[in-house]
Amino acid sequence: MKTSVLYIEDDQEIGAWMHQYLEERNYAVIWLRSGDGAVEAAQTCQLVILDVMLPGLDGFTIGKRLKKERPELPILMLSARTSIDDKLQGLDFADDYVTKPFHPDELIARIEVLLRRTGTVPEESIQLAHLTVYLPDNRIVKRDTGEEITLTGKQYHIFAYLLRHLGQIMTKEQMYEAVWGDPYIDGDKTLMVHIRHLREKLEIDPANPRIIETIRGVGYRVKA
Repeated sequence: MKTSVLYIEDDQEIGAWMHQYLEERNYAVIWLRSGDGAVEAAQTCQLVILDVMLPGLDGFTIGKRLKKERPELPILMLSARTSIDDKLQGLDFADDYVTKPFHPDELIARIEVLLRRTGTVPEESIQLAHLTVYLPDNRIVKRDTGEEITLTGKQYHIFAYLLRHLGQIMTKEQMYEAVWGDPYIDGDKTLMVHIRHLREKLEIDPANPRIIETIRGVGYRVKA
């Protein structure tokens, strides 16, 4: 079951971008453009992402109402305000405070920390050959040594995309557009190079991969 997130943001461009990004990361999103109906919508959600500057009641007021109604509900504040007074005002009731601009990966990481803290996210893992992948933590560990494998941002996005489609053959076009956000140009070697570097980190024998399989002429897959 997907984790349900209440997202309150009045900026159409930012809201649409974040709404799409959260859904791509497998969250079920309720997006409100103001605080109207927030208390009711929060009853079925596991986390709230709340902008400070909103039409009508501001995020501080809405956040306090939500916390009074559901004290256990984690609230993450978003704001372009960077002063310590604003942060302290937000953290008086919120569980985290992120200033704009922010990288979406940082926001996802903070969301997952809050969900784990409240026990919402189970300890899920996938066994792949000699690796254990801990999904909530985005951690990859070699089972024989306990060593943790560190990926670059693009490597992580590629691997995470394949894991979200575990066992499915994903085309080069699908993967490139999902990770880079641009149309794939036939003959572009960028994805292939990243896959090679990814295999160098993940595979025991990169020349004979057991985790990321090449489907000749089509794309790649991670076999369950």
